[in-house]
Amino acid sequence: MGGSSKNIVLFGQAGAGKSSLINLMAGKNVAKTSGDMRSCTLQWQEHPIKFGSESYNVFDTVGLEEPQLGIPQYLNAVENAYTLIRKLESIDLLLLCMRAGRLTPTLQTNYRLFHEFLCDKKVPIVVVITYLENEDGEMDNWWKRNSDIFDEREVRVAGHACITAIRGNYPDRYEQSRTTIRKFVKEFTADGQGAWKGGDSTFVSFMRKLKGLLVGKEKPRMKKNVASRLAKRCNLSPDVAKELADRIRDDAVEGAT
Repeated sequence: MGGSSKNIVLFGQAGAGKSSLINLMAGKNVAKTSGDMRSCTLQWQEHPIKFGSESYNVFDTVGLEEPQLGIPQYLNAVENAYTLIRKLESIDLLLLCMRAGRLTPTLQTNYRLFHEFLCDKKVPIVVVITYLENEDGEMDNWWKRNSDIFDEREVRVAGHACITAIRGNYPDRYEQSRTTIRKFVKEFTADGQGAWKGGDSTFVSFMRKLKGLLVGKEKPRMKKNVASRLAKRCNLSPDVAKELADRIRDDAVEGAT
């Protein structure tokens, strides 16, 4: 993974234009765009890009959708995201990609799982609002109208980028969008200022407790407590939270053997 490259984890809803966003940042087509979301649901995809004098690894993760649309697929997406976070030696920036519209419960779940639960609030996060090519006036007007909602729902971000990732009939806005997103990437990854190397995140602590449980040092109710926290804080159903906790437990057991 190139020691000098900065690691960026890109997440958000399917259909928000994440692949187009990667191509916008790269200045060329490096990520495939497709209307068939099923082609991108197995794992994250890594895209090395470079602009200015810096190199970046952008990890495009599976969009987390409503659990009732398919619980196994939803759990696979969460598990893949968890595996990616564990795999990376450091994370410099989180990008939450959302299509212009309302801040849905699913987007809030995405935010909490990645920013709070997986990265322990230690990684700067920028929300990227796409499909604003037809916005009246400046594209940033969307944020001015909607920023209060983010505050009300406790979705705290270090920055926001109102963009279009579609060239179409708006080449000026497209180039403006490239300048905007690159500026945020440079700002929040400069000199490795935000690089997070794991530490005692909730999941890391959970893994350690599970290993203790294997030798009788922890109480059996610990797993239930983690499932309960997942359900409450990340807005998951009890069944989904329990199965996710079970999957993580199994992963911890395998890693301890």
